[in-house]
Amino acid sequence: MIELHTEIEGKRATFGQMQSGLKRLGYCLCGNWEYDRGFFDGILSREGGETIYIRLPFQVITGKLDHSDAVIEFQTPFVIKHVVNVGLDRSGSSLLTATGFSQFQKPLDTDGHIKYKHKWEEIGERSIEQVMQYISMNVS
Repeated sequence: MIELHTEIEGKRATFGQMQSGLKRLGYCLCGNWEYDRGFFDGILSREGGETIYIRLPFQVITGKLDHSDAVIEFQTPFVIKHVVNVGLDRSGSSLLTATGFSQFQKPLDTDGHIKYKHKWEEIGERSIEQVMQYISMNVS
């Protein structure tokens, strides 16, 4: 994991504004959210079974996350790498996958080692700059 110390920390906006704007920038709400906090995830790179994400964590300041008018505050973003097995599933759960009950494999490593940290730090910071441009143009 690579923490990115940027100007986004402490910025506030409504959840609805950020969700729609970040979607256009390639981000989505991470499925692992709670009513009082969550993450927006963007893919920086996907190659084979390795995906490098930028993750924008936030806290809900007022309201609840299932409402578009909830006010969120961004925390320290970070870059993370997930590694999944792209081969055949030999664990015995193949039937679940084939029938649609299991959509995704569990990552082999949810915080894989990231080579060239400086490179991914720069790419992550450029991605945050795009988000900051959206915030400055669309969030009052």
